[in-house]
Formats: sequence, C-alpha cells, structure tokens
Amino acid sequence: MSDSDIADPGIARATGVEAEKAAAARTAASLVVDGMTVGLGTGSTVAYLIPALASRGLALTCVATSPATEMQARAAGLDVRSFNGPSSPALLDIAIDGADKVTPDGWLVKGAGAAHTREKIVAAAADRFVVIVSTEKLVTSLGPPVPLEILSFGASATLRRLGAARIRPHTPHSPDGGIIVDWMNPVDDPRSLCDFFDSTPGVVGHGLFPPEMVSDVVVSGRLLQRSATSGASGNSWVRLGG
Repeated sequence: MSDSDIADPGIARATGVEAEKAAAARTAASLVVDGMTVGLGTGSTVAYLIPALASRGLALTCVATSPATEMQARAAGLDVRSFNGPSSPALLDIAIDGADKVTPDGWLVKGAGAAHTREKIVAAAADRFVVIVSTEKLVTSLGPPVPLEILSFGASATLRRLGAARIRPHTPHSPDGGIIVDWMNPVDDPRSLCDFFDSTPGVVGHGLFPPEMVSDVVVSGRLLQRSATSGASGNSWVRLGG
C-alpha cells in the first residue's frame, strides 16, 4: 500500500463510500472459485460481499462470523455450516472481511461490529485472508479505539487491569456473550499491545490483527498484496489490480 493510496480522500468523495464498499466486495468475490470453503466476516462491506458471491452461482461451503452474516448468507442461498464443535471445518480456503483501520504495513483494527474474536478465529483458519475496505479506512498509523471482548465474569477486575479501557455504550454483547470495551490509549507499539491484551486474564479477544495474518487488501476495486521482499514494516503492499 503506497502513501498515494492513503492520502487520496477525494476518491471517497467522488465515488461515494458505499460505491467503494460494493466495488471492493465484487473484486473479493471474484477471487473465490467453485468448491471453496469460505469464511464470511461481519459488517457493512461484507453486506455487499454476500450478494456478490451468491450471484456467481458457485458451489461453496461457508462459515459466518456473526448471526447477522449467517442470516443474510442463508437468505441469499449460500450454504452456511456451523463453525462450532470438533465436526466443523478445520481449514478454510479463503476468508473475506472488512476492517475499521488499515495501515501501510498491514496492521488492522477490527471490531466495530463486536464480532472481532470470531473474525480472528476465522481469519486464522483460512489459507488466504482478504480484507475489503473503502478508502477512508486507510490510515497512516493506528490509534484508539481498539475494540476488546472481555468476559462478564470478573469484568470490573479485568477493566481495572486494563486501565485505559471503557465499556462501549449501547452495544450488545458479542455473539458469544462477551462484553465489548474499547481501549482508549495510544497504540504506539501494536505488537507489544497485542502481548499485553493476550496476557491479561479476562480478555477474550482484541481487534488488533497483525500484518502476517493478512494476505490481500482490496481498496474499492483495487487488489493489493503483500510484497515478498518488503518484510513486516514499511510500505509493504503492491497493487495487483487496476
């Protein structure tokens, strides 16, 4: 992802954010081939992905990261299987999801839809994780809020240990019953912050997704892929699509 891809707010104004989401969804849907097992994310951009996938008439097996996604996918005629229990698919060919923030070096913040724990499980299970966004989701660096899911049991103790997190007002629990809170401090070192979240008892999951988890980013209709020579820092995305 180049600096020019980030510093171009006029694209969003000219085409409209919703048009960009739809374009990203169509491009991502074109990456799916017959017979694949597909992880479906959650959110407003995925809402465009589902009809784009369904319109292709492929034989797909899908898993969904939220009840809302599952309901929409089933209504569109997609075959959605449970991802619960030992009989669920262990590996996915591809997972496609949106993001709240994407940096040039591939870090993501996810969780506006309160399904980030499930989304991370699905992304980690996929051979290829494709992120679909409109241009206003591209940022030069990460900052708050970072969504967290915490257990209801001992929630006040978990919040005390976190210190800089607050319960997100007027937000339902996660699909698995966790409380959604937002980390409000700066994100100067996302990898160290991941370690802090992962080691804090009571934190079920967090919305920081590392670059190594992400295979491709689709910005509007442009397909970007990690460069094999760029490493984990710097501008490490190259444009593949037009």
